[in-house]
Amino acid sequence: MELIRLAVRFLRPYRTLLVGVLVLQAIATAAALYLPVLNADIIDYGVAVGDTGYIWSTGRWMLAVTLVQVVCSVAGAWCGARAAMAAGRDLRAAILDRVQTFSAREVGRFGAPSLITRNTNDVQQVQLLMMMSTQILVMAPIMCVGAIVMSLRQSLRLSGLLAIGVPLMAISMGVLIVMLTPIFGRMQSRIDGVNQVLREQITGIRVVRAFVREDYEAERFEAANVDLTNVALRAGRLFAVMFPIVMMIANLLIVGVIWFGGHVIDDGGMQIGALTALMSYVMQILMSVMMTSFVAMMAPRAAVCAQRIDEVLSTRPTVTAPEHPREMTESAGRIVFDDVEFSYHGAERPVLDGISFDAAPGTVTAIIGSTGSGKTTLINLIPRLMDVTAGQVRVGGVDVRELDPAALRSRIGLVPQRAYLFSGTIADNLRYGNPDATDEQLWEALRIAQAEDFVRAMPEGLESPVSQGGTTVSGGQRQRLSIARAIVRRPAIYLFDDAFSALDTTTDAALRAALRPAAADATVIVVAQRIATIIDADRILVLEDGAVVGDGRHAELVESCPVYSEIVESQLSSVGAP
Repeated sequence: MELIRLAVRFLRPYRTLLVGVLVLQAIATAAALYLPVLNADIIDYGVAVGDTGYIWSTGRWMLAVTLVQVVCSVAGAWCGARAAMAAGRDLRAAILDRVQTFSAREVGRFGAPSLITRNTNDVQQVQLLMMMSTQILVMAPIMCVGAIVMSLRQSLRLSGLLAIGVPLMAISMGVLIVMLTPIFGRMQSRIDGVNQVLREQITGIRVVRAFVREDYEAERFEAANVDLTNVALRAGRLFAVMFPIVMMIANLLIVGVIWFGGHVIDDGGMQIGALTALMSYVMQILMSVMMTSFVAMMAPRAAVCAQRIDEVLSTRPTVTAPEHPREMTESAGRIVFDDVEFSYHGAERPVLDGISFDAAPGTVTAIIGSTGSGKTTLINLIPRLMDVTAGQVRVGGVDVRELDPAALRSRIGLVPQRAYLFSGTIADNLRYGNPDATDEQLWEALRIAQAEDFVRAMPEGLESPVSQGGTTVSGGQRQRLSIARAIVRRPAIYLFDDAFSALDTTTDAALRAALRPAAADATVIVVAQRIATIIDADRILVLEDGAVVGDGRHAELVESCPVYSEIVESQLSSVGAP
């Protein structure tokens, strides 16, 4: 069972604390079991005969035993909570570590909303069960067994009632737990659905407002929310039934003990103090059963969550580091595509087919093509964000699958199609490319990226705050900061995936002119939609349906490649196509 495997794996490092929980809870439970005996003695040998001295002396013992119980209970709860919280922390870290190894294929399989839910809500449910188990499931069995033994010592005849009441409660809880398990499975998937809708609406709020679709999106969220509510209500109804059933059985059992106990006392078979002690042990048995039922109610949901977490932890990424990575045999900036093919899992046809070219240091290779032609996929194969399904991608003379991914990516400066900034400051985001960069290096990168002016205009300069995703700056500013982040790294390979799309032509030209000397010794690959961005490239590849249909310089392709000519004509006809 995934829940047990996760608990054993992540609680094992804290076995010292767990041993402490076991010992402390055992002492606390033993003290709780001893208290009814002392209370019975006070009634039978103190109150009944009027011996005040015995009452005081036994009362002091009760206070001492109570103090031991309280101290051990608090210490045991502290140890259990610390172990459970630490295990939950490690579990979240393990999920994050595994997700960070995922390629785009694995991330797409789970989806970002589901991964977030699994690392927050699901872990919380498992962590909560761990915490309750280290306390209740240690104490409850000891208390239940001990109370049964002690009740048998008080009266064998009356203890026979427990043989009816305890199994009846256990059967009732078992039936309800079996009914709850599939409901909790549906509940977690409904939480995923609510997160997905909410994430889409928050991310795309400007589109929603632009198209006046607030009412439609409100209805979408309402449908997902009602679906989750209905499932939660079904679980809540079963919860609402469980405790009344347990309390009804408990109260009937107590009534039975009092009724038959009165007849036994009337017959001289036991004393009043023994009946009082027996009542206390019955209550302890019932408390242990109720505490166990409380944990048992949490177990089905935690089991479902553990299964979802295990799906992430057991997923092997398709992009893995080689056991014995090789060193590059040529210049780190040399890139070779050798008859490369790439297909997504289950796709009818490959996204890229038969791609072959090489890019040398000191050159600019441009890639252009219609939407969906495979440009971004081609770029993602170089830093090995995905693996080819046929052929080879070589960097520095070595297949990227034989290189250490960290070493490979440390030589690459990637500016993705969607510029993304992290919460923090501008300096924090720029140093993402090089943590040791000085302020002078940051300003130099900003100058090349044509971002120096607007950053200097900010009141705090490099220390100006940036919100999550970079929403505090415009799209063009965000794109220029992303380019500056790559420049700060000073890599051997620059990959610009449509990174100039949000820039006007003047800024685009100025940025490329400033970048040329800074990247003179680097390999530059530019994916672009705009002809003006790539017109001066040393080599232009034209992609169409995943295949190279044109290869050469601008002037050559205008004459020899119909696809490229159409693009040029559509963009430059107003100023006269070459």
